[in-house]
Amino acid sequence: MALLLENRFSELPADRAVDTKLFLETKIRGVYEKDPAKYSTLQQILEAERDAYGAEWPKVGATLALMWLKRGLRFIQILLQSLADGEKDESHPNLIRVNVTRAYEEALKRYHGWIVQKIFQTALIAAPYKSDFLKALSKGEVVSEDECLANLRQFLVNYTATVDAIYDMYSALNAELDYSV
Repeated sequence: MALLLENRFSELPADRAVDTKLFLETKIRGVYEKDPAKYSTLQQILEAERDAYGAEWPKVGATLALMWLKRGLRFIQILLQSLADGEKDESHPNLIRVNVTRAYEEALKRYHGWIVQKIFQTALIAAPYKSDFLKALSKGEVVSEDECLANLRQFLVNYTATVDAIYDMYSALNAELDYSV
């Protein structure tokens, strides 16, 4: 859980503007670094790209990169929430396949074609044991499952609000694309 607590999302401001700095390990960095003051929020980047790219937008640039990133963030959110809620396969309680499958079906499956879906099903076999996954989140520290899940719930408060704000922003800007790969 130490891993998540070290990378905790802060509470969103009242206007729900998502700070660009949280997402600088993507194509978004290139846009942000052109003018950090101008692009201090993700919405400012999307709006500038909408104006700059015209009819090509939102299929290009940082807007497209953030679209796929937000989907990955939603996958993580659903996976972690499913674990925090205690969802499990009663016949195999230390496997997280049911949690990973739920996250995939809700966050990513509709954007994947048949081949990618089959690849996911195959990769699911390699999903870690729940105990190993929680230990990794705790950076190897010895913490009880209950303590780890409590920390996970705490982490999810601001994380979920941030992911929801990005989804709301895409909706408000009509930037969501619904194609599959």
